[in-house]
Amino acid sequence: MTNNIPTIILAFDSFKGCMSADDACMAAAEGIRSVYPDANIISMPLSDGGEGLVHCISKLRPVEEVTIDAHGPLMESIKASYALSADRQTAYMEMAATSGLTLVPMDKRNPMLTTTYGVGEMIIDATRRGCKHIIMGIGGSATCDGGKGMIQCLEGFHDIPKITVACDVTNPLYGPNGAAHIFAPQKGATPEQVILLDQMLKDFAATTEQRGIASPSMATYPGAGAAGGLGYGLMAYLGATLQSGIDTLLRIAEFDTLLHHADLVITGEGQSDAQTLMGKVPFGVLAWSKRMDVPVLLLSGGIKDADQLTEAGFITAASINEDDQRPLATLMQRTVAMDNMRKTIAKLTASFLPNER
Repeated sequence: MTNNIPTIILAFDSFKGCMSADDACMAAAEGIRSVYPDANIISMPLSDGGEGLVHCISKLRPVEEVTIDAHGPLMESIKASYALSADRQTAYMEMAATSGLTLVPMDKRNPMLTTTYGVGEMIIDATRRGCKHIIMGIGGSATCDGGKGMIQCLEGFHDIPKITVACDVTNPLYGPNGAAHIFAPQKGATPEQVILLDQMLKDFAATTEQRGIASPSMATYPGAGAAGGLGYGLMAYLGATLQSGIDTLLRIAEFDTLLHHADLVITGEGQSDAQTLMGKVPFGVLAWSKRMDVPVLLLSGGIKDADQLTEAGFITAASINEDDQRPLATLMQRTVAMDNMRKTIAKLTASFLPNER
């Protein structure tokens, strides 16, 4: 801490249902300034690499938004957006922009029909603009086609840039823990359709292997089943590499450089528990911060398994609602959540850093 003025990094995920990552960082900053008016605060709204990836990157880096005509999950005409880096060499995109579940009305959700065709259209557009690298988030999909729609779109198209996939799903392509059995029901598949979809993915892998495009081990690679098997299609047909979503974002943000000057990192999400340690945003923030011996405070909407969280390395794991006994419906209101964030963080920050006043 320089001249008793702390440098604090705020690295929050969204608090789903009540606060965006931006909201959480804003409220936390206000809480800190009530204790340290002159604090050096670095706000980093984050995402796990799925939906929200492009928005987060736009907060971390100067980007240009690109909007194209494309096809949606049911091959309807849509407008889809992605972002270009300032030097126009890197494209940041989300498969959900063309093939996301939220694009399909509830009564039309059927992964037997939905396609990743539009993902191919975004890749073609970025390639034609001269991009050398595509970073793609693949959360929130409406599909279970193994990426076949994307591959069909790209047929005969060459010189596709390097693709890095931000992915925190570790499921294989098919089988009991595969794309169909685990994710297709929430996309509208019936139990009978789940069995059919699983067989279709298995047959797709067999055909791909017979053509010498992929080895059998690729279908079981962690993340092959992400986004209805799009992870597999991207790896097998486009040579994509899969990376942790939060690691991808922290690398883009040059988080390790920021940590050199930090006295404290504060992170959080809607609910933190043992699953947080399986690669969610706060755990990624913790892992990077530990390498630089910077303490990390975990502040979330709800906390379970607190002992496991502190054993993992968080200096404390606290709920912003700890002292508020109002009903959950009230606590989930944006204004209430932001107010509780301000109050809790002011109290905790004062106890972890010397008060300058």
